[in-house]
Order: sequence, then C-alpha cells, then structure tokens
Amino acid sequence: MKLKKITAIEPVSLLDETKREVEKYFEEAVFYDTFPENEEEIIKRIGDSDAIFVSYRYPIGEAVLKECKNLKYIGMCCSLYSEASSNVDIRYAREQRICVKGVRDYGDQGVAEYVIGEVIHMLQGTGGHPPFLGVESEVSGIRAGILGMGASAQAVAAALSAFGADVSYYSRTRKRELEERHGYHYLELDELLASCNVICSCLSKNVVLLHEREMDIMGDNTILFNTALSPCFDAEAMKKWLQKENTWYFCDTLMGLGEEELLQYDHVSCLKKSSGMTSQAVARLNEKVLVNLKEFLEETGYDH
Repeated sequence: MKLKKITAIEPVSLLDETKREVEKYFEEAVFYDTFPENEEEIIKRIGDSDAIFVSYRYPIGEAVLKECKNLKYIGMCCSLYSEASSNVDIRYAREQRICVKGVRDYGDQGVAEYVIGEVIHMLQGTGGHPPFLGVESEVSGIRAGILGMGASAQAVAAALSAFGADVSYYSRTRKRELEERHGYHYLELDELLASCNVICSCLSKNVVLLHEREMDIMGDNTILFNTALSPCFDAEAMKKWLQKENTWYFCDTLMGLGEEELLQYDHVSCLKKSSGMTSQAVARLNEKVLVNLKEFLEETGYDH
C-alpha cells in the first residue's frame, strides 16, 4: 500500500534531490515555497494529505489536526527536543495515531561559530565598537557561562573552551561527565550570572530563566547571547538591563529576539536568521528528514 499525498506546508529547507526522493513514496507531493498567512490557510494546504512536512514557525495544534482527517505522519524539518517545547501538539497527534518525528543535532556547529565569531569581534573591537573589556583582548580572558547543556550548548561550550575561555554552566541536570572530560564548572544560576561576563542561553523553546532579579544579578559589563527559538528573558527586564553600562544582547533569529522594539537599541544585534542553517547543516537536516520518513514507512508497512 502506498500513501497518496505529502505536503510541505511552507518552505522547510528541503533540497531538490530530497524532494525527488520523497516523490518516490507518494502518488502526489506538494512543496509550498511561500508561508501560510493564517491557520485557515494551513488547514487548506494540508487538505487531504496523508503526510506533511513542517518547521518550527507555525503551531500545528489540536484545532488544525481535527480538520485534517487523513493525516498519518508529520515530519518536523526542525529540532524536536521535547513535547512541551514543540509547535506540534504531539499528545493530541498520538491520540489520533498520527506519527510525529523530528530531528536533532544538525545545526550546532554553525551556532557555535556564530557565538565565537561575535565574541572575538567584541573583545578585539572589530565589530564597530570599542573593545568590550576596554582593551583588545583574547577569548582566553573571559569567563563564559552557558545556560543549558544540550547538544547546541555543548558545541558552544567546546568552541569557547578551545579558545581558552573559562567555561561554567547551569542546567536542570548536572553533566558530571562533561565536567570531568572538559573541565567545565557547574554553577547555580545566580552564581553563574554574577561571575561570568559572557553568557549564552541555549535553552529549549519557551523556557524563560531571566527576569528582573536575574538580570540585575548579571549587572554591567556583560554580553548575553540567546540562540534559542524564543526569548530566555522577560522583555521589560531586558529593556532595563540594556540601560546599564556596557551591556550587550546578541541573538540570531527574530523569534529569539522577542519584541522587535529591541532592534532600536544600539547594543542589540540580531541576524534575523538561524545561525545554524549553514549549507552543511541543511545537508544534515535533509538526511535526517529522509531517515525519519523511511523509518515511518517501514514501521507502518507502507511501500517505500
């Protein structure tokens, strides 16, 4: 038995060769190259599809899934860390026997290179501003704090450590093996915020750790990076913190930025795109997306 139709409801970074491979498994394959304007358009695009490809951009919740009776498979062309942080209602999908598969660990190197590149510009004063520490400095002169210690955070920590930074981290679960292997220091959140002058948040989507109290502890003379897909901070607290002396906020995506009003601040920098989506990362993403699809077809007995 062969599934009839698969639809990529938005641009999901699939290469042409991946699309050709996907087309082998379905009678019809539709790949939209524009973004849907609203939930109604998402439902219309899905229509009678048996399977869909989605990214992190739009919520695929119960209201959408209820209208799409044919769905059997949702391929997330983006990171899936947990049900709680996913934009797909995985619990409801499971109840409806819709298989949801996501990918991980495809864009971590690009994220790490983005952070280390910006840190070097700031320390050496080559990014259009005076050197962050007052004089031209090396990465070996900083104390770096990492919030979270998943795959992306580990890549950032490794890059900073390779350049000689003293790396500490805070995480819900302590990673003693990383401490022993790499010399990282585990610190409670308040101690990390108070003692590090470069802090990078690699938290899961929708996790907010930094409120006014925590940002007061960070204080002056601090660079904060956020590479997550949502703000790691309270917006008003961030605005107050940016009024302190020599405080800087860097992020790659607009989703991670938070309020676009922050772009008006001189000490805020946003790439407006994912730093992890290098050509190499796109290739890894495509490979993992195809593996997930083939596994689903094998597990369910559909032709592939």
